[in-house]
Amino acid sequence: MAVNIISRLAWRNVWRHPRRTWLTIGAMVFSNALLVFMISIQFGMYGLMIDNTLKAFTGHMQVQAPGYKDDLKMRQVVPDAATLAEKLRSELKLDRISARSSAFALLSSEDRSYGVQVFGVDPQYEPGVSTIPGLVREGRFPTDNNAQEIVIGKTLARNLRVETGDELTLLGSGRDGSFAAAVAEIVGIFDSGVPDFDRSIAEIPLGFFGDVFFMDHAAHSIVIVAPALSAVEEYRPRVEELLSPADGLVVHDWNALQPGLKQAIQADISSAFFMYGILVILVAFSVMNTQLMSVLERTHEFGIVMSLGVTPGRLGRLVLLETGMIALAGLVLGALVGGLITLWFGYKGFSYPGMDQLAANFNLPSRFYPQVTVLTLFLGPVFVFAGSILSALYPALRLQWVHPVEAMRSLQ
Repeated sequence: MAVNIISRLAWRNVWRHPRRTWLTIGAMVFSNALLVFMISIQFGMYGLMIDNTLKAFTGHMQVQAPGYKDDLKMRQVVPDAATLAEKLRSELKLDRISARSSAFALLSSEDRSYGVQVFGVDPQYEPGVSTIPGLVREGRFPTDNNAQEIVIGKTLARNLRVETGDELTLLGSGRDGSFAAAVAEIVGIFDSGVPDFDRSIAEIPLGFFGDVFFMDHAAHSIVIVAPALSAVEEYRPRVEELLSPADGLVVHDWNALQPGLKQAIQADISSAFFMYGILVILVAFSVMNTQLMSVLERTHEFGIVMSLGVTPGRLGRLVLLETGMIALAGLVLGALVGGLITLWFGYKGFSYPGMDQLAANFNLPSRFYPQVTVLTLFLGPVFVFAGSILSALYPALRLQWVHPVEAMRSLQ
């Protein structure tokens, strides 16, 4: 019964000044809706950034020799890589696994020469672990594992002044330290939309790479793409179990392969949540101002009820309950409005001027489609709710220093 009376009193007090209450709720609704939309955009962009970057070339995991990730030395290899890749495909029931080799070499046309990183890839399985085969805009991707063919980026083709059908001379150093040289025909030119990427790499068939650089059936990595990013932790121990201890190979997940990507996301989260925190603090001060005014206006009333035996603690809980009602209304309405806005942009897409260039740097689409999840829907509003309750502690605690006689003498 007492709880019911306190709740009714709190509800009555909340609507004693409807305009002030609606202004406070309106500020919460605006802040919560903005937080829902911005967090949905932000987290959705992170998922796209990670997924698109890893699918472009890195993969979710790679099997490598110890130290190769840091040193990139030719002699640090995965022995009999094709056999191991086939074993992993069979045991893991995954088709998106491919062996890959890498070397730094000089590519020369009739007019110019450029140093690039040349990758040996398996034409059959590379399309499953990389988007480069699908980005070939001129010509085609190699189909024969031993063909003397090469695929280069659009920017590199422009710098070398070549096109499909031309030949390039490849010069480098083999795995055994010997001189490696070959002539390859340009069969394809890809365009990823990232000029730095398009000018710095070239791909040749894995068998051809092995002949040129004397790899003796070895490769530098086996790239693995899991069914989903969330499945990486499930598949990594399974991959490690299938490796021979005698070879001493290691498995690196995407966090180790792309540390810059994770750091960029963490930096963006820190800066974004700093701004979100400022927004929550502003709303909390607004609530504190509203409740403090409410307490001051009712000082005479509080003095009367305290003289009748009501404790300051009970009155403080009443103030907190009033704040909780306002904050709950702001949470529900804000989450609803923010969710509806996010759903609309999830259908129509979201973009703003200058996003095209920023998106290209992270291999992202120029238009985003935010998705509503439980986390994005309630993360921001819950913090606003908690901040509002905390801000009401001062007006509630202030009642501890109220003396009934002095309070009753105050003007109503």
